[in-house]
Amino acid sequence: MIRVLAASALLFLASSAHAQSVKLTAAQISDLLTGNTAVGKWDGARYRQFFGADGVTIYAQEGARSARGEWRIDQTRDEYQSIWPRDDAWEGWYVMEYAGAYYWVSKATPPTPFRVEQGEQLVAN
Repeated sequence: MIRVLAASALLFLASSAHAQSVKLTAAQISDLLTGNTAVGKWDGARYRQFFGADGVTIYAQEGARSARGEWRIDQTRDEYQSIWPRDDAWEGWYVMEYAGAYYWVSKATPPTPFRVEQGEQLVAN
C-alpha cells in the first residue's frame, strides 16, 4: 500500500510540474516567431500576425486594413517588442508557454493566448 501511495504522489508531482507556465527566452521567442504567423483573438477580434526575418511584422485583423510594423527581440529582457507607425516607443511582451499553448503577457493586459502557424499565413485557409 505504501508503494502505491508513493507512486501516486510522484505521479501527481510530475503532472503538476508539467503544467507550470514557462517564460520563453529570447532565443526561444525568436525560434518560435521568425518566419511564422501568430493566430489568436485580440480585444475580441480574430487576428493573424506574421513575423518576417527582416524585422517586419504584418498584423491582419478580420474586417480591418492590415498594418505594417517592426519587431525585435530584447535579448536582455527575454521579450518580444514591436513598434507601429503611430507609436512613439517600442512596446514589449513576454511570451509564455502553458500546457502546450502560447500567451502574450504584459503588465497592462491579462495573458492572451495564441497559436503559431508555420510560414506566412495572413489569410485563413
